[in-house]
Amino acid sequence: MTDCGQPGCGGRIEDGFCTVCGIAPPAGGSGATPARAASSLSVSVSSRSTRTGSTRSSRSSRSSRRGRLGAGLVEVPPVPYRDPATAVMANPEVVERKRYCSSCNEPVGRGKDGQPGRTEGFCRKCGTGFSFSPKLVAGDLVAGQYEVLGCLAHGGLGWIYLARDHNVNDRWVVLKGLLDTGDDDAMAAAIAERQFLAQVEHPNIVRIYNFVQHPDPRTGGQVDYIVMEYVGGQSLKELRAAEGPDGKLAPLPLGQAIAYALEVLPALGYLHSLDLLYCDFKPDNVIQSEEQLKLIDLGAVRRIDDEDSASYKTDGYCAPELEDDGPSVGSDLYTVARTLAVLTFNFDYTGVHRASLPDAADEPVLARNPSFHQLLRRATDRDPNRRFGSAQEMVEQLTGVLREVLAAEDGQPRPGLSPLFSQERRVFGADTGDWPAAPRPGEVAAALPVHQVDTDDPAAGFLATSAAGRPAEVIAALTASGLSTVEVSLRLARAQIENGDQEGAAASLRALSAEDPDDWRVSWYLGFDALACGDAGRARAAFGTVYQLLPGEAAPKLALAATEECAGNLADAARHYEVVWRTDHAHVSAAFGLARVRLGRRDLAGAVAALESVPASSSHYVAARVAAVLARVRDRTAGELTVADLSSAGQQLAELDLDAAQREWVTVDVLTAAQSWVQANQSAPPPQERVLGCALTDRAVRRGLERACRALARLSDSRAERIRLIDLANSVRPVTLV
Repeated sequence: MTDCGQPGCGGRIEDGFCTVCGIAPPAGGSGATPARAASSLSVSVSSRSTRTGSTRSSRSSRSSRRGRLGAGLVEVPPVPYRDPATAVMANPEVVERKRYCSSCNEPVGRGKDGQPGRTEGFCRKCGTGFSFSPKLVAGDLVAGQYEVLGCLAHGGLGWIYLARDHNVNDRWVVLKGLLDTGDDDAMAAAIAERQFLAQVEHPNIVRIYNFVQHPDPRTGGQVDYIVMEYVGGQSLKELRAAEGPDGKLAPLPLGQAIAYALEVLPALGYLHSLDLLYCDFKPDNVIQSEEQLKLIDLGAVRRIDDEDSASYKTDGYCAPELEDDGPSVGSDLYTVARTLAVLTFNFDYTGVHRASLPDAADEPVLARNPSFHQLLRRATDRDPNRRFGSAQEMVEQLTGVLREVLAAEDGQPRPGLSPLFSQERRVFGADTGDWPAAPRPGEVAAALPVHQVDTDDPAAGFLATSAAGRPAEVIAALTASGLSTVEVSLRLARAQIENGDQEGAAASLRALSAEDPDDWRVSWYLGFDALACGDAGRARAAFGTVYQLLPGEAAPKLALAATEECAGNLADAARHYEVVWRTDHAHVSAAFGLARVRLGRRDLAGAVAALESVPASSSHYVAARVAAVLARVRDRTAGELTVADLSSAGQQLAELDLDAAQREWVTVDVLTAAQSWVQANQSAPPPQERVLGCALTDRAVRRGLERACRALARLSDSRAERIRLIDLANSVRPVTLV
């Protein structure tokens, strides 16, 4: 054995992998060579699974939809199919450090005084028999149909064999037997597995062909074998241990790891829909072959209401409540999140962080991707009831996180419709009349997305047809309907907030919270109420709760950004606005918000870039370009203004298709800034550039301002406004002799 070379890891290299971090040593380094084909088959072989007692199970899950690898968002490198003929082990044996009693978990079969340990015998502590010798050898014909070629690996419940099916075109198959035929729990697990697997048919779950028996050469008793599909490729554990471009072992790219999780979660959701729990998910148990992913080793699968059978777990991946409460949908999803963490960064997941995650400050991938960090935190919450309630719910949020991750990597938006929120009801902060003033909190609350109505709610149809209009009208309609459902109460609370009835809204939301304290929709509208009251601290807390629960959604980040802007926390506002806008250009409020806070932080170039990134297809394209013009000239001191700013503003304004009045008003802004620059630089010779046709001299700029003011006076319908504009024109006109 040698020390693991991973930074901060105190493990030892045994059997080709570290005993702590589970990572293989670099190529050419010290340490034993891993057994061949350890994961090119339908079984878990590397991390030892241990059994736990069980007392109860938890809630079930609705079925999940299956999508393309990575939701069609990320390209995952294919893994070549592995020829099964090259996978047979030359010397099949279970290394001594992996030999444990199946009954009491005491080490067995260990060597002493330089002598190797026995592969068969009895546990000294409890007397249970053990056998780690293969029960099948090359040439054995099982059930008169399956010719054994040899051992592939040793998994959690026994040896795995490669065979040919002579009845079906000599196709390759895998035979999986028991760890020990004398172990009652193992036998029961195998029998249960047979019953469960007869129901399972999913493209991302290994196929089961048959169940057969063959005599044990030691005892003559019949041993049960499961005949499974051969899956040739590499496990996620092997892929995680591959070398990076620099020749060092590196975590998988975050997008690729998320793609794997998105592909396998629907398989778990499918099992949950059959009231089955997988129980022992980990990188060893997922194989990629070419462009397909397969969930393998169903030996730990159990029924969701099974309170008696022994369950299997792997330290570092299993949920902390397994010992006392048994497995559940929440504990299955916990293992997926732990697997994601292990695949994407290095940490002591079997030691210091056996039931926790590193802080973002200590792990760069978490610091760079806060939404991914939030997703892991929710999925691994110590309270199972605060985790995701189903595989589909986790898929929805993880897909949103993936869009965000990929957009951050290459700067290209990854838009997607939310299953939980509407689009923005209106764009806030886009009024160029008072640009770049921050929007009012009430304006933000009236513009933010609202939750999608649950179509299973009895009042969903009524709300779709009768709950629109002014807030007072909506309140009257809901009250008169006599309906009392969750969706009606939520719609009533929103209408009360919009109508200024904070006391009534608070009462409605308190009642909803008493029924379901964990309903994120209540927190969402508590944030609306706080914003409408101008209470940024309370709004931040409410929207922050929604973000923690729904890290893949844009709406909570947009709400947090606006709240921080209203509170004057420009750095935090910029961070949230940037994530929302970079990921999805449908949230135009984020572009205007990002530009405003960048201007507030004296980042003119960044503000203009945000506004000019609003696509031409947007109905707010012109408003964004006008705002970009104003950003260059409005609220800037003469010392800050440059000729390039003035020239760019004039050129961009000339290219815009504006109505006459708006064009002249913006012209006044641009030329007023030009006048300030001229007055501050009177001693210098005028530059060659012209702004809106005016030379940068006091006389020329004044002439331009006068023309714009008189044009506005002619366009005005108000006598008082015409007089004001004419007076302004007279005040700026250059002095003449006539």
